[in-house]
Amino acid sequence: MYDTSDIRKGLKIMLDGSPYTVVEFQFVKPGKGAAFTRTKMKNLLTGAVLERNLRSGERLEPADVETKTMQYLYGDADSFIFMDTTTYDQVHIPKSTVGDQSAFMPENINVEILFFNGRAVDVSLPNFIEQKVVEADPGFRGDTATGATKPVKISTGASINVPLFISIGDVIKIDTRSGQYLERVGRA
Repeated sequence: MYDTSDIRKGLKIMLDGSPYTVVEFQFVKPGKGAAFTRTKMKNLLTGAVLERNLRSGERLEPADVETKTMQYLYGDADSFIFMDTTTYDQVHIPKSTVGDQSAFMPENINVEILFFNGRAVDVSLPNFIEQKVVEADPGFRGDTATGATKPVKISTGASINVPLFISIGDVIKIDTRSGQYLERVGRA
């Protein structure tokens, strides 16, 4: 069992029969009354965000979740196929569980998958990936006074905005959390 003093960002707990992860928390000690912890938690099954105040000393049940490192193999019509890197078992995960992250998921990438009662509930990509630019409009010389950008398509199929000097064949580093260009790594 967890105590309210154990609350930290990313902690997985059971609340009302569902697994939640702590997104934000703040310890509050008002001038009058008992201290409490104001939390913002995300339901791992539905994605709904819940705000709740927990009194000091309140006990919390840990969630029965398991994190596995798996390798993304390929995509089907309605699911993605991942392979457990230790047992080589293959798992089909619905596209709705992976969500928008699939745009930054090249084949053979290792990801962290969170399981609750044997069901995959969340997929976490590495924070940064390097991908090759496969489509890009030419940048025009002299258009850099305003820090202009242009859209390009990377090898996973995602479209992102990059500086004008990026061209086809460049390998760029991308932040998978925000989908933003970070830097040019080199040429392929």
